[in-house]
Amino acid sequence: MNRILIVRLSALGDIVHAMPVLSALLRQWPAAQVDWLVEEAYAPILSLAAGLHRRVIVRGRTGRETADSISFAGALGLARAAVHLRSQRYDAALDLQGLIKSAVWARLSGARRVIGFDRAHLREPYAALLYTETVVPQEAPHVIQKNLSILKALQVESGVLSAGALAKAVSRTDSTAIDLPLNPIAGASATDAMAAAGGVRRYVVLNPGAAWPNKRWPADRFGALAVALLERQGLRSLVTWGPSERELAAAVCRESSGAAQPAPPTSIADLAVLMRDAALVVSGDTGPLHIAAAMGAPIVGLYGPTWPERNGPWDPDDEVISRANACVCHHKRQCLRGAPCIDDIAIGEVIDAAERRLAKARRA
Repeated sequence: MNRILIVRLSALGDIVHAMPVLSALLRQWPAAQVDWLVEEAYAPILSLAAGLHRRVIVRGRTGRETADSISFAGALGLARAAVHLRSQRYDAALDLQGLIKSAVWARLSGARRVIGFDRAHLREPYAALLYTETVVPQEAPHVIQKNLSILKALQVESGVLSAGALAKAVSRTDSTAIDLPLNPIAGASATDAMAAAGGVRRYVVLNPGAAWPNKRWPADRFGALAVALLERQGLRSLVTWGPSERELAAAVCRESSGAAQPAPPTSIADLAVLMRDAALVVSGDTGPLHIAAAMGAPIVGLYGPTWPERNGPWDPDDEVISRANACVCHHKRQCLRGAPCIDDIAIGEVIDAAERRLAKARRA
């Protein structure tokens, strides 16, 4: 197997959860050319993927080519992207997204084999009509294991999701452990962020934002958490934020009585550094939480409409507080109740979980 295309266009956390597929492919075929088709908004996370040959970026603002990526912009750019993909003569295209648009791209690649999951396991079942082969994923709770199931079609050993294996970047020579193929990283803004935290070496990252409103724990409780962690643990907090979330971060800081400060604008690499070096990360189910898990940061995850068994951190030492069992809007962006179920998570629960996780990290 010489040339393989991975199709996972979005979103940030989903791409992190798909990266072990790249690692398994490279473990099986170290010399293979593995490319990744991705939308521009999420392409930066793949700059951290060691061994990836090229990012093929669609829906870009401008068409450009670098050593590790090629981007296509506009309607004409999409046609050019299809031509480029076909010129690569892929042996296989793996659609890990399961949407009609991702299946179309996999098919347009001209790959000899176009592989996806069977229609019963697709968000858009008609996508299966565009595959040359389908795979029934293994019955496993975590989405990482589902993604790895696609490798059965290529007779690739996917490995076992063992305690902390991803977070600790287990050697690829260990065929039983799943790892993330991470490049060495350096974030220019990370130093600024630590200075913002008063120059302290240990700090907590609070990530209050999420694309889904019902995945956001209230800002005033994040602020109260920052106060408690400073008073009880001597830890100051940095509040991370993304596009359109600056005011949310400011609201958390206003509620924190000076215990929290906003992080500076961060690139993906900066964010990964901040997460890697944090004493603790507290976040809802969103991309930064999954980056934190990939970097091995101690985590407290807050879950409302999604299942932590499927999308949660994979280190058994991490703490998860979930209201999924009581949720009436599973995997829906808008809550069907007057107040999102994540609001039912009390500040005391999170303080207790944070202190338990910090204690486990000290013993590690």
